[in-house]
Amino acid sequence: MDSSPPSQQQAETRLVTSGRDTKAQKGFVNPPVFHGSTVLYPTAEDLHAHRGEFTYGRHGTPTTRAFQDTLMALERPQCAGVGIVPSGLSAISTTLLSVLKTGDHILVCDNVYRPSRNFCNGMLARYGVETTYFDPLIGAGIDKLFKPNTRAVLVEAPGSQTFEMPDIRAIAEVAHARDALVIDDNTWATPLYHRSLEQGVDISMQAATKYIGGHSDIMFGTISANAKAWPQIAEGIRLLGVCAGPDDVFLALRGLRTLSVRLAQHHRSGLDMARWLAARPEVARVLHPGLETDPGHAIWKRDFTGASGLFSIVLKPAPQKAVDTMLNTLKLFGMGFSWGGFESLAIPFDCDGYRTATKWAPGGPTLRLHIGLESTDDLKADLDRGFAALKAAM
Repeated sequence: MDSSPPSQQQAETRLVTSGRDTKAQKGFVNPPVFHGSTVLYPTAEDLHAHRGEFTYGRHGTPTTRAFQDTLMALERPQCAGVGIVPSGLSAISTTLLSVLKTGDHILVCDNVYRPSRNFCNGMLARYGVETTYFDPLIGAGIDKLFKPNTRAVLVEAPGSQTFEMPDIRAIAEVAHARDALVIDDNTWATPLYHRSLEQGVDISMQAATKYIGGHSDIMFGTISANAKAWPQIAEGIRLLGVCAGPDDVFLALRGLRTLSVRLAQHHRSGLDMARWLAARPEVARVLHPGLETDPGHAIWKRDFTGASGLFSIVLKPAPQKAVDTMLNTLKLFGMGFSWGGFESLAIPFDCDGYRTATKWAPGGPTLRLHIGLESTDDLKADLDRGFAALKAAM
């Protein structure tokens, strides 16, 4: 089967057909899982020249090649290469170490994933890289924050806690005029719903632990880059020696095959639950860019073709004990970090203590919800019981 589907095929078809060679796979639909480190060369001449399709397990196998081909087909022609790493945080750290050096300056969106911030404030600071955080809504105004040594801008659209929607197109236009790279954490929407490489992003990262894996059973990260940035990413991956285990690669590839149907359900259920919650008397505000009332809705509608199942709510003022009682009452919403799996989750959060470019003052306790693949009627009933417990504990 052709591993490069015709450009006119839809994303759903590319996800199913890319990275497959049934002839090479002896007729089997899925590629085998290659567990291996050593690759043997047929001759001394081949060994001296490092001549071969595969040279060492860390550098890739037919299993990793199948995954990379499939994700590249989803990212579309702007993608020059896909790097595979063992976690989402590894995708972030590998990317930043690949494109930055001592004396450089990076601009980072204030709503970024907190471990990204920790990496910038920790290791990058120790290596002599300066970080400036900016308001997610700054748009083209980011021009005022650039320095002569600014090499990159890191955005997350939307932020995975507070869901502000940066204008990536405006930010990218400014950044490229200053010869800086634009890096996007695209975990929330995946390239299925947000083709950020087509909108000015140079490097698109994902915690594939989330929706690409889809079943809460792997740790995995991906780094997709355009032709300008890919050589730096490829060199960084080679020098740092990062790679993912073969079984996780296989599970990630399996997840890609069903990404379109799963994400479509997360989209529908997420919006259904967001609208239901917006009408609840206990909820002050729903933070979901797919809602028409959300401040970031216009950008979401322009740049995205769908939403995932992750969003947040701001409750009306209530003591922490009452919120904890609500969480302890829920049966279908588990309490745990990560998201993107088949199960629904609910966790409290408060980012006031670590945001620096903006003030986080929502006016009430905040919960981040992931809407899984359960019936939304059952999820509403579960939350209804939780809200009753919240009220009784006030």
